[in-house]
Amino acid sequence: MTTPSLSRHFPVDPAHLKRLHARLERDAQNGDLLDIAYRTVDSALGPLLLAATPLGLLRVAFANESRDAVLQNLAARVSPRVLEAPARLDPVARQLEEFFAGRRRSFEVALDWTLSQGFRRTVLERLNADIGYGTTTSYATLARLSGSPKAVRAVGTACATNPIPIVVPCHRVIRSDGAVGAYRGGPDAKRVLLDLERP
Repeated sequence: MTTPSLSRHFPVDPAHLKRLHARLERDAQNGDLLDIAYRTVDSALGPLLLAATPLGLLRVAFANESRDAVLQNLAARVSPRVLEAPARLDPVARQLEEFFAGRRRSFEVALDWTLSQGFRRTVLERLNADIGYGTTTSYATLARLSGSPKAVRAVGTACATNPIPIVVPCHRVIRSDGAVGAYRGGPDAKRVLLDLERP
């Protein structure tokens, strides 16, 4: 015996679902129940998943990363109180749009460094502060800037696991021989970003 479809008896009204979601988002925000808000934005690299806590931008994920896996990881590592709540990420979305349109050279958003600790965080903070738009540096130079000249491999790992790519510009770190090197979004995405910033 088959169970009749609920949608046949209770038609789904998309506008009603949208209103319910908006109310859920508002109530979660007002009740301080929303620890991680997320949304998806279109970009020159394909869809990007953005996630933020009240402290700031926590994660930027590329299309080659499983959205479900990223959200599950955030729920496990940071908080299970995760909800699609685009409004919290409006400033980031607007600045990314300006960046990809060539109208923005740096980001002015708060960052939540929860997913980067120890030396990895030091590397990413140095990168964010010292390597400007349209410039590149080597892993070896970034190791020196981070206070550990011999830690080139660790710098590579910090860049490869950067949870906030694009905004924290690990795409500007290339190999000493001029090769692009690895990138969380893939080498093609790294080339697109480098070409975008080329004068």
